[in-house]
Amino acid sequence: MELPIRPTFWRSPLRGPWLASFLGSALLPLIAICAFTGFLSHAAYDPDLGQNAVTPGGGLGVDLYFFDWPTRPAWLYAVTQGLHVGAGLAAIPILLAKLWAVIPKLFEWPALRSPAHALERLSLLLLVGGSLFVFFSGVWNIQIWFPYGFPFVPAHYFGAFAFLGALGLHLVLKAGVVLRAFREAGVVRPLRDDLASTRPEPPASGHTTRPVAPSDPTISRRGLIATVGGASFALAVMSAGQSVGGPLRKLALLAPHGRDPGSGPNGFQVNKTAASVEVTDAMTGPDWRLTVRGPSELSLSREELLGLPQQTETLTIACVEGWSTTQEWTGVRLRDLAVMAGVGEPGELHVESLQGTGAFRQATLNPGQAADPRSLLALRVNGADLSLDHGFPARIIVPNLPGVHNTKWVERLEFA
Repeated sequence: MELPIRPTFWRSPLRGPWLASFLGSALLPLIAICAFTGFLSHAAYDPDLGQNAVTPGGGLGVDLYFFDWPTRPAWLYAVTQGLHVGAGLAAIPILLAKLWAVIPKLFEWPALRSPAHALERLSLLLLVGGSLFVFFSGVWNIQIWFPYGFPFVPAHYFGAFAFLGALGLHLVLKAGVVLRAFREAGVVRPLRDDLASTRPEPPASGHTTRPVAPSDPTISRRGLIATVGGASFALAVMSAGQSVGGPLRKLALLAPHGRDPGSGPNGFQVNKTAASVEVTDAMTGPDWRLTVRGPSELSLSREELLGLPQQTETLTIACVEGWSTTQEWTGVRLRDLAVMAGVGEPGELHVESLQGTGAFRQATLNPGQAADPRSLLALRVNGADLSLDHGFPARIIVPNLPGVHNTKWVERLEFA
């Protein structure tokens, strides 16, 4: 039986420097979007504040942001995270096609022929392993499925650094191959060939993906690219279904919370149910009171909160999994509660939830978020009381804040 380390094992006539260069060029802008929006998402979490970090000590050690996450425009996080998830899903078919196109490189023998070849092999190891880990751990996260025994956020974050570093080295090493392939074959000229006209690429010095003993083609390069592009477009549309909503919602086949969240004022997505974090009706019943701390300390029932001046705002909740929803929220301004607690101008605001399990039981808002006139302790949504799953008796709603920090089942507010 022939082994993969033998050049004659790989026989597809489609492989070669042009196909690898074309797929890599199509993949690169999607990776750039994922990287940029991913670092923005990390900045939106403000991990240097209070309990926002997911690792002990605060932050991840290499936190690339240099600004406080803003509250305007209110839809910004929904757009950036929707792009992050959408571009990541759209990139997967192209990534798999790219790996198929260059897989003979992974089985070259002898494995190490020179220091330059060793450097290239190391970059491939980090590039292939890093890309598979980053993209597929992201897919597992948006499906809220964690089959591994380590925290997702730091692993995904540091995996992205390893992948992007290897990608940078790979681009430097392969820039000449890409330019030469496009110069000799054209950028899109091979896509004009039908199946009958499909031929192996010309031999290229030092490029081992072209087969030495090609078989007859069963699909043209145009057909391959169309298939990969169609799969990429379909995944992008599915992602848009959960981030854009509207008529596209029915197409969100990968939506982790289903395409039909129910009807009525509370008929929209729920990320964490009350039962999943051990919040019960008894905990949110008549005995529930909100503690507000500043220079003064207040203890307010829900009826007393409803008796305060109410503000209604139309705001978007956007989740790291890529879905978003815009609803009409009614409640008490956070800055009004700060004044009641003796705080003239809110600084950081520490929020604690009743939930008994799960991450992000506590969150910290930066001064701009606490002081924004649209930031609410919401008591009602779309004219009705919050449901228990949506945070009854009270939840935080802040413009442009990641959904996980719009804390539900609030029991304590502490203003700096």
